[in-house]
Amino acid sequence: MTTPVVPAPRLAGFYFGYFALMGAFMPYWNLYLEHLGFEKAIIGVLASITVITRIVAPSIWGYLADRSGQRMRWVRIGTLAQLIAWCAVLLLPNTLFWLAVILFAFSFFQNAILAQFEAVTLFWLGDARDRYGIIRLWGSVGFIAAVFGLGWWFELTSIALLPLMMVGLAALTWCISMLIAEPPAQPVSRKQSSSLWQVLARPNVRWFFIVQFLLLLSHAPFYSFYSNYLQAYGYSTQTIGLLWSVGVLAEVLMFTQSHRLMAWGSERFLLFACLALTALRWWLVGYFPEHLSVQIAAQAIHAFSFALFQSLAMRLIFREFHADQQGRAQALYSMVWGIGVALGSFLAGWYWEQFGGSVMFYVAAGLSLLAALLMGLSVWNTPQSKGSQTATDLT
Repeated sequence: MTTPVVPAPRLAGFYFGYFALMGAFMPYWNLYLEHLGFEKAIIGVLASITVITRIVAPSIWGYLADRSGQRMRWVRIGTLAQLIAWCAVLLLPNTLFWLAVILFAFSFFQNAILAQFEAVTLFWLGDARDRYGIIRLWGSVGFIAAVFGLGWWFELTSIALLPLMMVGLAALTWCISMLIAEPPAQPVSRKQSSSLWQVLARPNVRWFFIVQFLLLLSHAPFYSFYSNYLQAYGYSTQTIGLLWSVGVLAEVLMFTQSHRLMAWGSERFLLFACLALTALRWWLVGYFPEHLSVQIAAQAIHAFSFALFQSLAMRLIFREFHADQQGRAQALYSMVWGIGVALGSFLAGWYWEQFGGSVMFYVAAGLSLLAALLMGLSVWNTPQSKGSQTATDLT
């Protein structure tokens, strides 16, 4: 029997398009809303819509994919739906009502797609999971290309062209999805799966999800208002794009080296380091807004704030949850992400004008520091290898 050839270039191309779309959206969408004349509080509400769908979208899409056994079909539907959503931005009035509806539709499908495509990639790779990092790396490359390229482009033209760029990138992602076949072998879904509650009662798992929530709550002012914050201090869109690119470049480098750090240090210590360094990051952002070199240094800490924490999270989830629980465990991870960023975005937008951006980042630093202290005081059992898939396999 002939072994199917892994469509690595197409898989990498999809990651490139998917994260290029995110690279266009995350740094520049709120600048576009500000260009339309929306106030910070309203922008915060709209920002919370884009992340709150992460609470429910992965679970719904995962259920549909598991029931049908055809994950790429649902990925294609999702990419087509987000393309239609961005076409609607060009065709419908940019009022608060329509933007809220469009953002809900876009973010629902955007948040639903990735978990299923990650599964598609791993099913295609099979025993060659060590190739995952090389393929996933192209997502970060796409993000950097979009952030830096559009920052330069908007400097020459206008941020008003953002929706048109989003349509082009969404169309690219959909076209690539049409070229990727279903994996040759996928696990059969089970009608009844084991409960998550016993796993969630374990100290490692319980403390992890608590500090993850606080970490994501602290990220909200950054994800929702960092570009606006920099623009208020006179940074050009090109420089803003450069700073976002520095963060993603640090992420890429950490993903290539995270397995070395995880082999060197204990899980608890590395999580504590991620949280403590994130607190330092937000303090630097809030205290030195006019110093480009400090902002670059703060963005470099993204290697720990996101990349190393993500690698540790994947290893912990793969280790602690059984095979038939992985989909729900990943959905829970996404749900906590969505709740943390949505709540934080809403609160940051509501209090931004009253207290200022620097204070919001000081609060974010305090939340990260609280998470680090909780991790330091937590009861943490020494992980035992189960000989199964771990995050190290994916880095």
